[in-house]
Amino acid sequence: MKSANNVKLTYLYRDASNYKAWGEVIFDNPECLSLEEIEKSLVTCFLDEMSFVASQVDIPEIFLFHKYPFSADDHFFHEFFSVEYSNGQVTDSKDRSIKKFIGQCKLARRKGWLPRPLSQYS
Repeated sequence: MKSANNVKLTYLYRDASNYKAWGEVIFDNPECLSLEEIEKSLVTCFLDEMSFVASQVDIPEIFLFHKYPFSADDHFFHEFFSVEYSNGQVTDSKDRSIKKFIGQCKLARRKGWLPRPLSQYS
């Protein structure tokens, strides 16, 4: 579906040395949620530093250690950056609406943001 009503979530992985990798996912927005409403809902789900575990909410992990060996600078959390309307095609692999994605973030927050064991990242 192509619509200016789609919503692009931009997030990043930042290691302890401040090296960054960026990611984005575009969701459908059939409920026509405002950006303010979406951001407010997401911020309440994430940890204080706007951190979350991408695998828990089924969005791509963008770790630097996929390209380089795991180091002392690495961790398992991604960071929320922004949401904006988009004319781009929906790219969410689960074909969720932004409202369903928010629901999955709320569930992850209730369960706790828990990274997978390092052995599962090989």
